[in-house]
Amino acid sequence: MGNVILIGFMGCGKSSVALKLSYRMKQPMTDTDRLIEKKQGKTIKEIFEQDGEEAFRSMETEALRSLKETAKSQIISVGGGTPMKEENRALLKEIGKVVYLRAKPETLYERVKADTNRPLLQCDDPLLKIRTLLEERKEAYEAAADLIVDVDDKNFGQILYEIEKGTRPAPRAARPRFEGKEGELRAAFEGREGYKRPPFGLKEGEAHQPFGTKETDARPAYGRREGYGFHFKPGIREGEAGQPFKREERPYKAPAQTKGRLKKLLVINGPNLNFLGIREKSVYGTRDYNYLLDIIARKGIACRASIDVFQSNHEGAIIDRIQAAYFDGTEGIVINPGAYTHYSYAIRDALASITVPKVEVHISNIMEREEFRHVSVTAPACDRQIYGHGLDGYLEAIDFILVNDKGQE
Repeated sequence: MGNVILIGFMGCGKSSVALKLSYRMKQPMTDTDRLIEKKQGKTIKEIFEQDGEEAFRSMETEALRSLKETAKSQIISVGGGTPMKEENRALLKEIGKVVYLRAKPETLYERVKADTNRPLLQCDDPLLKIRTLLEERKEAYEAAADLIVDVDDKNFGQILYEIEKGTRPAPRAARPRFEGKEGELRAAFEGREGYKRPPFGLKEGEAHQPFGTKETDARPAYGRREGYGFHFKPGIREGEAGQPFKREERPYKAPAQTKGRLKKLLVINGPNLNFLGIREKSVYGTRDYNYLLDIIARKGIACRASIDVFQSNHEGAIIDRIQAAYFDGTEGIVINPGAYTHYSYAIRDALASITVPKVEVHISNIMEREEFRHVSVTAPACDRQIYGHGLDGYLEAIDFILVNDKGQE
C-alpha cells in the first residue's frame, strides 16, 4: 500500500491513530510537526513565538515537498492547519491517500483543554476558538480528503478498520473468461463433465482428461498409495505424465541469520506510567503515554531495533514479563519501575536473573524530590540509571544498550 496521510483539527487523534496504524500496517510513521521541530531545532510553540505563524506555514509546505520526493509506503500525520493552503492540498494528493479524521468541537475541546503547548488555543475562550477555526477549515479539510472518518465515540479499532477499508486498493477488474478461438476451445473443454482446468503452461489441446475416466484410472491409484504424490510437468501430454515420486522427510534447517538484523529490545513501564499527561504535569510534563510510544517506535525505526513496550500497574505482571524476556530472545531491557523502584526486591531479583544489558529510567530527577525516591533497590541489578532527562531518557537508554551490545563504551 502507498502513503496514507492523516489530516484534521488539533486533538482529533492524528498522532495516536498514525502510530497504531503504522503498527497494524507495518509501515513507518512520519509526523510533519516533528520533522519541522527537528529541522528548526525548536518546538512548534517557539516557532510561532519567534518566527510567526506565516513562517511556520511555509515550513509545512517545504516539509510536504520533501515528503513528496522521499516518502514511500508511510503513515503521515500533518499539522491541523496544513490543508488550508491550496498548494498544500495539491501536494497531499500527490503524496498519497488523504484521510480526514473529523470530530465535533466539544470532543476536540475535551482532548486539548489542558494542553499548554497549543499556540492557537492560548486565549480566553478555547472552545469558541475551536468552533471558529473548525468552521473556517471545514471546506479545506473536505476538499483535501479522499476519505472522511468520524472519530467521535469510536475506539481505535473502529477507526483503524474504517481507514484500512477506505484506503485499500481496489481489486483488479475481472478478465473475460472466453475470447476468440482459444476461448471457444476452452469453453468446449470446460463444458465436458468432470473437466479440471489444466495447470499453468499446458496447451489447450493437451489438457488432462477428467479424473475417473479410463485414461486416468491409474492416477488416483498412485495418489492413494502411502507416501506418494503425483507430479505433472507443464506441457506434457496425458500419456507422457511423469512417474510417481517418493516424498522424502527432510530435517528442518533454520535459515542463516542475515547481516544487519534488527536488535530485539524490551521497554517496561511500571505503575501509573500509562497516566502520563494526566498525573502531576508539573513533574512529568503534558505529553501523554501515546506520545512516549510514538518516540520509542520512531527510535526503533531509526536505529534498526524491534522494540516491544510493556506497561502494567501490577508487580507480578512486570516480573512475568521480565522472566519471559529470558526465553523470547530479548537483547536489552529498558525499565521504569515507577514506585516499585524504591521497595520491590522481587523486581530487582527478576532483573538480576537476566544477563542482557539493562537500564533503569526515570522521567523526573528523583534526587531532587522526596527523600524516599532517592533510593532505588532495582538500579543495582541494572547496568545504568538515567533520571531527570524527561522522556528523552528512554532514547538515551536505548542508545546505551545498542552501543553496549556492540562491546563499545
